[in-house]
Amino acid sequence: MKKVIRPVLRHLFLAFLAFVWLIPIVWLFVTSLSSYKGINTMHFFPDKWSIDNYVQLFTRPDTVANFPAWFKNSFIIGVFTCMISVVFVLMVSYAFSCMRFASRKKLMSFYIILDMFPGVLSMIAIYFVMKLLGLTNSIFGLIVIYSAGSGLGYLICKGFFDTIPLSLRESAKLEGASEYTIFTKIVIPLSKPMIVYTVINAFLAPWMDFVMARLMIRSKDPVNWTVAMGLFNLVQRTLVGDYFSVFCAGGIIVAIPISVLFLIMQRFYVEGITGGAVKG
Repeated sequence: MKKVIRPVLRHLFLAFLAFVWLIPIVWLFVTSLSSYKGINTMHFFPDKWSIDNYVQLFTRPDTVANFPAWFKNSFIIGVFTCMISVVFVLMVSYAFSCMRFASRKKLMSFYIILDMFPGVLSMIAIYFVMKLLGLTNSIFGLIVIYSAGSGLGYLICKGFFDTIPLSLRESAKLEGASEYTIFTKIVIPLSKPMIVYTVINAFLAPWMDFVMARLMIRSKDPVNWTVAMGLFNLVQRTLVGDYFSVFCAGGIIVAIPISVLFLIMQRFYVEGITGGAVKG
């Protein structure tokens, strides 16, 4: 009897947690389909349904809500940061996993300790450095910031590289292969799950970030903002009454690409996490 009751109670509890977790998401979605532009706390579901909020996002940008420009800026930052970060992470991980050089372990420990410090502590210093270089208020400056320290996130990827048999690399070396050839022809083709994991993480960081983007982009023109900055601006006290439903629609649109990417790459993503956790 206990073998039946315990799984039932466990699944009921998990179903309850899932229900609680989904309530805000469902409310965000149904509010985005409301014909009422402000916040309606009297009803969970809107009295009148409409897709006008989505139409407004893409076809009627104004001085407050310029979603196409925000989406374009965030997409450019996310794509270029993703490409640069993936290269950095894979190269650093390969160096620490497959190569042996002086102070290798000390550098690994130093990078791990350095990565533990909260990024907020360095934001002001980063801002003044970028200001001296004239890279504030620019998409290029944000790409540099998001990409520069990406190599510090090498630990999980290194753990995955550690699982690749040493005999494969040694055989290639006996055949006269260079480290570059081993990296590109042997290690990378065997690391598809880890590459997918790294790509998703590298894209998510700039796509969802608000704090660093808000610090670096000081422009008052909404055309220069990212999605996170623009949507946050819509919920200000003076604007929320006219743009809250538009804000909800924007939140749904922003979540769709990431959700689709996770669904498509889920198998590789899970394999990347579990594979990278086998060895430290």
